[in-house]
Amino acid sequence: MLYMIGLGLGDAKDITVKGLEVVRRCSRVYLETYTSVLTVGKEVLEEFYERKLILADREEVEQEADNILKDADISDVAFLVVGDPFGATTHSDLILRATKLGIPYRVIHNASIMNAVGCCGLQLYKFGETVSIVFWTDTWRPESFFDKVKKNRQNGMHTLCLLDIKVKEQSLENLIKGRKIYEPPRYMSVNQAAQQLLEIVQNQRIRGEEPAVTEETLCVGLARVGAEDQKIAAGTLQQMSTVDLGGPLHSLIITGGSLHPLEMEMLSLFTIPENSSESQSIGGL
Repeated sequence: MLYMIGLGLGDAKDITVKGLEVVRRCSRVYLETYTSVLTVGKEVLEEFYERKLILADREEVEQEADNILKDADISDVAFLVVGDPFGATTHSDLILRATKLGIPYRVIHNASIMNAVGCCGLQLYKFGETVSIVFWTDTWRPESFFDKVKKNRQNGMHTLCLLDIKVKEQSLENLIKGRKIYEPPRYMSVNQAAQQLLEIVQNQRIRGEEPAVTEETLCVGLARVGAEDQKIAAGTLQQMSTVDLGGPLHSLIITGGSLHPLEMEMLSLFTIPENSSESQSIGGL
């Protein structure tokens, strides 16, 4: 059996009882490392799960999935995913591969950022299509996702923006030369995402377009959702470009304009003070 097990969003103890029972009886346990991270490392998880973990990066999962599925038809293999197993579309491919090989599978769900964002007070059924914001480079500065934000706002829907994670990435030089040398991990902050969004707004104005989002659009920044030190900040897009939410992982919500009174009251708990500065950390729970 192949078990796809969600780990939740915080630390080692966020796994479900059912998930932990399965992990402890599996012959091999893989930990997916490229779509999200927990607040604790591999060693802490191994100690709590009482099992050795095999790290599975993007290349392993997407190009060498047969290694993960090996002998899963005659033994139990666990594939651990931070959040929920279906929080990232890439994991559906592993299930399809297993099915084609005649390997049965079972999914054990857990909390995901896709539903845990409700902690800020915005109502989940008022969210539209989710978008991803990637790190810009000197030669690649995509803006296409902004069309989805515009569509969501036109429909009065909030937009959850998932922010880029760069883990086990190679520089262009090392990639060309085939050197297995990797760059340090990078995690996009709410500040960086907001700064890129502000630049897109300016670009649209230069092109004579009316931007769907402005510097004054109400946004919500979230950091380390599910952890004991999670932080939430509500303010304008301009404020999001300077607010300090601490370490990763971060997410950003662009509100859909018209808010329910209950949403407004909840967001008031996390409002950035008018005199906030870059060094001010707010919105802790």
